[in-house]
Amino acid sequence: MEKTRALVLGVTSFLLVACNGASNDNVAVTNAVASASSASAPEPLSPDIPPKEPFGGKVTLESLQHDFDVFSWESFIALNWPADAQGNPLSGVTIGEQPDVLRVWQHYKESRDIFLPGGKKPPGWNQPFPPPALCGTDASKPLLRQVGKTPNVLDESAEPFQTGPLIDQNGQYTRYEILTNQVMFDYILDNDLYSKAGQTEFDAKAEFPFGTDTDVGSIMLKAAWKVMGEGDDPSQFYTTEAYVYNNPHENAGVSEACQLQRVGLVGFHIGTKVEGNPQWIWSTFEHVNNAPTQGQAADKEHYNYFNHNCADGGVDCTAVNEPPPRPWNPANTNTPPSQIERVIPIADDTAALNRQYQQKLQAAVPGTVWANYELISTQWPTAAGDVTDETGIPAPTFLANATLETYIQGRVRQTSSSCIQCHNNAAMTNGKKSDFTYLLERAQ
Repeated sequence: MEKTRALVLGVTSFLLVACNGASNDNVAVTNAVASASSASAPEPLSPDIPPKEPFGGKVTLESLQHDFDVFSWESFIALNWPADAQGNPLSGVTIGEQPDVLRVWQHYKESRDIFLPGGKKPPGWNQPFPPPALCGTDASKPLLRQVGKTPNVLDESAEPFQTGPLIDQNGQYTRYEILTNQVMFDYILDNDLYSKAGQTEFDAKAEFPFGTDTDVGSIMLKAAWKVMGEGDDPSQFYTTEAYVYNNPHENAGVSEACQLQRVGLVGFHIGTKVEGNPQWIWSTFEHVNNAPTQGQAADKEHYNYFNHNCADGGVDCTAVNEPPPRPWNPANTNTPPSQIERVIPIADDTAALNRQYQQKLQAAVPGTVWANYELISTQWPTAAGDVTDETGIPAPTFLANATLETYIQGRVRQTSSSCIQCHNNAAMTNGKKSDFTYLLERAQ
């Protein structure tokens, strides 16, 4: 099967290069390697994170994107399964039940609990990190921090390349967090990569563990949250209570503040290191009401990041897909909202698969919030072992989450969002490659 897949991936690489050179059309490429008619039915809902891609006995060109998308959906469902206090999926329940219980991934280590001031060693996996004193003492609640490396630039409330924060229709800043699973955390801890001194001593490129046929490998996650407010229906989101914190030590002109607020999940990005894919597999999901797609009808009554009246000049709105003007201050809860549109449509086969999984989720638990999420796409290396191209020639060529890469959507090489292309540039503080993650740059 591996030989067959390698042959097919090689053919796919050729087609992708040819298509990109001709039209640079990401949607055409995605649809070329995916076919709704060849799609198999989704797997049963399961709390088991897939350790590898679900390729069947016969691998065809048309099935590859579909199989990776199935892998993404299975990962999404397993990661969002309700968990016990240790982060293990609860037995006897399904993803749509126990709405007030934290999900499996919410027990992962958040990046700011790994890379501590002064290069201090982080607490062990099962040792919770206390929140800032202003927030309280409940370490079990998620902590959404807004921190910055440079004045007036918000690190985890801003997006890749520091392009600016994302403001919802209530004038509230979208909040972000980045997390790793235990496999990835243990690698960082065991090799002292949490500090600059440790990385200097390590003096090699990072190589996070792969998954195997039976064991899950390294996983890193990015989650985007919006504060529930006017016009939002919390019953349509996965929500949780979280400490929303503004850090004055890393944001010039921002006063320290912490408030326990109800937040709703709007974006979810999964990077999984699977055997045979050293470039990782990148899966990205969004809430279905985030934003309309350019060139398509804005047929939702309410969007999280789009106002129907902007086109009529009825309200003061930011230009489409443009970051808000400075100064950026998360304490300002009346910032003009962002006006966001999706640039690249979701491919037909992915949309069909979304409907299948949404129906399955609804059948399991009618009215479940999880049916309100959709896969945007899965990016994977078509030529993973290519010695001349470290990116492995990713498909689709471009991939952007409207809440995580809002302002770099598009089809322009070296400019528009591509998970693999972007993360291929990541390095540690010692200058060595960091294995497709920017996390290790945070070491102090």
